Amino acid sequence: MSTRNFALCASRFANYANLEKPGYFMLWPVRRPKTLSLNCLSGRIGSPTHFAKHYRTIPAVLDRMSSNEDVKTPIALRIRWLALILLLLSCKTGSAASSQEVEFLPEVDAYLKLKPDIRVGFQAKDTREGGDSTQAAIGPSMDFYLKPLIRLKTITAFDLDDAKSRPLVLTAGYSYLSSPNSPSTNRILIAVTSHLPIKAQLLLSDRNRADLDWSNGDFTWRYRNMLSLQRTFAIHSYHLIPYASAEFYYESQYSKWSTTELYAGTHLPLGKHFDLDPYYEHQNNTGKKKNGQVNALGLTLDIYLSKKAK
Repeated sequence: MSTRNFALCASRFANYANLEKPGYFMLWPVRRPKTLSLNCLSGRIGSPTHFAKHYRTIPAVLDRMSSNEDVKTPIALRIRWLALILLLLSCKTGSAASSQEVEFLPEVDAYLKLKPDIRVGFQAKDTREGGDSTQAAIGPSMDFYLKPLIRLKTITAFDLDDAKSRPLVLTAGYSYLSSPNSPSTNRILIAVTSHLPIKAQLLLSDRNRADLDWSNGDFTWRYRNMLSLQRTFAIHSYHLIPYASAEFYYESQYSKWSTTELYAGTHLPLGKHFDLDPYYEHQNNTGKKKNGQVNALGLTLDIYLSKKAK
C-alpha cells in the first residue's frame, strides 16, 4: 500500500490516517495512547499506517495538520457534513421538546387569624391545574382548626403556618377563575387536611379536596388528593423548610384519574409574617386525547397576620 506521509500530532478530538486513495481517511474513537513516541510528534516515523498498526489509535491535532490540499479538502467536507447532521438532530430534538409547556406561576396568599381555631384567607394567583389552560384565580377562604398536638408544634416550631401544628384542618372557600381563551369559572372548594408527625422529624400532610365548578352553565367536579413531606433544616440561626408533594386528580368530565402533579420546593421564612416559597412543578395530564405535560416554576408569597386580642 502506497501512502502519502504527513506529520502526525496529538489531538483529543479524532485520529486521522491518509490511506492509499487520496482524500479518504478513517476516523477512530478517541483513545489517548499510554505512551507517545517523540518520533511521532516530530513526523520522523516511517509511515502513518506503520504507527497505526503499532498503537492502534493515532491522535492528531487539527491545527497542526499538514497544509497539503488533498488532506484539508476531505476533512473540511466531512466537517460540513457533520455540522449538518448535528443541526438536523438539534432541530428534531427541539420539536420534540416543544410539546412540553413551560410556565411561571406567581401567587400571593394572605391569612388573618381571628381566633385560636379560626382564620380567614385571601388568594390571588396564576394557576395551571388539571390540564386546564393558564388561569388567574382570586378568592377568599376560611379555615377551622382542631387543638394543636405537642409533637406537631415541636416539628413545626419554625413554620409560620400554624395550621400545620393542628392534626386536622377544615377549609371552605370560593375562587373566581378567568382565562382569555375560555369561559370564566366559579368554584366552591372544600378541603380536609390532616397532619401527622413521623420519624426523622418529618411532617406528613394529607389533603383531600373537592372542587365544584360552574362554567358557562355547565357543572363539573374534581377530587384532589395531595400528599406532602417536609422537614426543617437549620443553617446557623436560620431555618428553611424543604418539601416534596404529589397530587392526584379525578375529574368528572373524563371519568378517570386524569392528572398527576409533582412539586419540590422550600419555605423561606422572612421575619415573623412573611414566607417565600419557590418551587418546581411537573404535571402529566391524560384527560384529553393527546397527553400533555407542563413544567412550571412557581413563586408564592405567604403573609401571616393575627388579630390582636383585646
